[in-house]
Amino acid sequence: MTTPPVTDGAQCNVINGTHKGKSGTVRDLNTSKTGHLTITVVQANGERFKTLAKNVVVSVRSVSGESLE
Repeated sequence: MTTPPVTDGAQCNVINGTHKGKSGTVRDLNTSKTGHLTITVVQANGERFKTLAKNVVVSVRSVSGESLE
């Protein structure tokens, strides 16, 4: 199984870092000065937080609408 890319509008779950356990929709992808990909995640309740893309797993269904398995 391949891991879907982090794209704007994808559903994701945070698996590491300060926001571990939270989930939401990926918004606003940026590359920092040090070269790390940062994203803003918007939760269902409207709360926003920033995290590194390496700390999230994208939901397979959010990318293509169907399972890759």
